[in-house]
Parts: sequence; C-alpha cells; structure tokens
Amino acid sequence: MPDSSSAATSIGRSLRRDFTHPADHNASSDLEEADAFQRHAADLLNDLLTPDLLSLAWTSRLLDSFLLCLEQFRALLFGSGAAAAARPPLDRLVADFFERAVKALDLCNAVRDGLDLVRQWRNHLAIAARVLASDAALGEAQIRRARKALTDLTILMLDDNRDGGVVGQRNRSFGRANKEPRPQQGQGHHRRTSSGGSSSGSGSTNHLRSLSWSVSRAWSAARQLQAIGGGLPVPRPSDIAATGGLASAVYTMSAVLFIVAWALVAAIPCQDRGLQAHFSVPRNFPWSGPVITLYERILEESKRKDRKNSYGLLKEIHQIELCSRHLMEITDTADFPLPEDKDVEVREAAQDLVLVCGSLKDGIDPLERQVREMFHRIVRTRTEILDCLSKPNGTE
Repeated sequence: MPDSSSAATSIGRSLRRDFTHPADHNASSDLEEADAFQRHAADLLNDLLTPDLLSLAWTSRLLDSFLLCLEQFRALLFGSGAAAAARPPLDRLVADFFERAVKALDLCNAVRDGLDLVRQWRNHLAIAARVLASDAALGEAQIRRARKALTDLTILMLDDNRDGGVVGQRNRSFGRANKEPRPQQGQGHHRRTSSGGSSSGSGSTNHLRSLSWSVSRAWSAARQLQAIGGGLPVPRPSDIAATGGLASAVYTMSAVLFIVAWALVAAIPCQDRGLQAHFSVPRNFPWSGPVITLYERILEESKRKDRKNSYGLLKEIHQIELCSRHLMEITDTADFPLPEDKDVEVREAAQDLVLVCGSLKDGIDPLERQVREMFHRIVRTRTEILDCLSKPNGTE
C-alpha cells in the first residue's frame, strides 16, 4: 500500500496552489472556491459508496478522504489570508469546528487501541492457521492445539467486548513521543488530557494507565460521537454571504469529521461503541446525499441479525468470527485418524484462516499509521488556525 501520508501531502500542496487567491481576489471567487470544496467533498464521499464497505481497504480510503478534505479546508481558509478566519462570524464557526475536532483526538486513540486488539486476535487465529494449514498429517494433537488457540481467541474477544478489556487500559497516545522516558512506579507524574487539562497521581494503580492521553475506563465512544456531531450549526444565508461561502465550508468539514469518526467507531472495537448518535444535515448541500447514504448503510449493517452483537463492523472481524466458529464446529466430534473428506474440509477451512490472517497482517499497520496521521493533522491545523484567531482584529 502506498504511504497515505505522502500522497495526501503531495495532493495537499497541489490543493494549496489551486486554492491560493490572487491579490485582487473578490467575494465571487471566494464563493466559487468554497463551492468547489463542497463538490470535492461530495466526490470523495461518493467514492466510498462501494460494495467493500467497512473492509480494511475501505477504511483506509475513508481516512485518505478525510485527510484530503482537511488539507483542502486548511488551504481554503488561508487562501485569502489568515485574517479571514479571525473575523466574525467565521471566527465563531471555526472555533466551534475545532471544539468538535479536539474530541476526535480521543477517538483516534481509542481506534488505535481497537486496532491493537484486532492484532492480538489475529495472533491467536494465526496459531490455528499455522497448525491446520501445514503439509503434515492432521492428528489429534494438531486439532487440539488449533482448538485451544480458537477457544483462547473466543474468550479474549468476549472479555474485550464485555469489559472493554485492554481498550480501557492503554498507556499510549499519538500525542506523546515514544522516546519520552517513563516515570518509575510510584513516582509522581502528570497526564495531559485532549482538552488541555492535566491530572496527577502516583502508586501502582495509576502506573498502569496514567502516562498518556489514552481514554479512561469511564470514557464512552458513543458520548464522544454525540459531542462531535450533535447540534452542528447550519450556516445562515447571511453568514455564507458575509464569509464568501467559507461558512458553508466549515459546516462541510464538520459533517465530514463526524461521518469519518462515526464510521471508524462502527468498524473498529472501541469502548462503549454505540452508534445511535443523532445526526442529520440539510439536503441542499452537494455532499448531503452521499453523507446520508453512507450513514444509513452503516447503520443498516449494524442492525443485521448476525452483526448486532459484533465487536466491530470491520469485515475482517466478521471473517474472524465466521472462520473460527466454522472450524470449531467441524472439529468438534472429529475421529482420528481423520477420514479423507473431513481432512479436506478442515484444510479448506484452514485456508480461509490463512487468507484472513494475511489480510489483517497487510492492513492493520498501514491503517494505524493513517489514524496517527489523522490525529497529528487535526492537531497541526487546529494550532495554526487558533494562532490566527488569537491575533487581535484578525491581523496577520
């Protein structure tokens, strides 16, 4: 897979050139560029309405689309000079967008933790695949070892789904450098939160999960999604006119932020990952149709009988469940030595395990890098624009 960060950066440079205003820019050209941004967002969202919805490959394209939209949004805001974002009414709308965007940082951490869970599940699956897909004869020892790996996988998935498992105990964050020294157990420390606050503590309990911005045990992905998407301020015609269409661009980016965050939580195991966050948009925007369709399709997928209690709607997670269940069923009453037809059936099922393991091995790490890039791009863009908003009277 090509590096999505490099691709997004390259396209971003092109977008900045396309969206840089000439010295004699006017409100009409501003409006045209804002409309072009909305059409581009609509095209990116339309491209996501494909049959491989919620697969690893699709989720990767989802994040690419977000990064491209955010880069174009940044170029649009600064195209006519940074001062524009600091003037009413745009300053209020931009500030609201970044209040929502900062909540997505915790979601990035939670999604990364969820990907790590899937990686652990794959390790158990790989043990069974390695045993059953070998060229050696399948005897009772091999079947027992594979069944034990699948039983451990099932227990791990059930525990993680019921209690949040290690999701609620992660100590890592995209916001901290890996080379930062870790305090000794019992030593005082501070833990920053995504809202800029800090908390302190010490002792062995705090040592388990206090060294980063990771989510706490009480954190809820469902509540976070509601905070991101609830009550999005639809721009008034007067605001659109006063900002040369930039107010519509901010609203567009807010809607894209929500649908991407919501889809990530739908796909990847997250703590308290309910998907019932209320979300609606007017239908008069170019991107409204694909956003609503995407939302409805994912919601419909979550309501399927075989997916209602799923750990995540990612297709590869569903394949883990199906493959492991099928192998447990066909080996439940196996006689040894295995009859030829049973041996063939087990080996065919093992090949399905091999394919799922390969797909996860190839897709998890690149996807985690994209989530990390999403985190850092939000932080960087927010910092740049808040610096602008802090200057008096929108001066540059």
